[in-house]
Amino acid sequence: MMEAKVIRWGDDLAVRLSSAEAEELGIREGETVEIVSKRPVPPEPQQWAGRRYVNGLPVYTLEDMVAEMRRLGPDFEPPTVDWGPDVGSEIIDDDDSR
Repeated sequence: MMEAKVIRWGDDLAVRLSSAEAEELGIREGETVEIVSKRPVPPEPQQWAGRRYVNGLPVYTLEDMVAEMRRLGPDFEPPTVDWGPDVGSEIIDDDDSR
């Protein structure tokens, strides 16, 4: 088994191999390699199976977030805020024919 050190390269991380290690592995610059982590990947909770991901992060809908808040209980529900009466463009006249 061969090990390589992960180093910082600007804002990114990179795996650095010596030229001898690369030759031993038979890889060249620009090739795609598969990296296997020693850490076990935690299983995805069943309720999030089939979730859409962007940049490796799950995308949640408002419905998902409200359901999770309710599942966690009343301590996780935000307080209702009364901002006072509507003024200016906040006023909506439902009877307006426009």
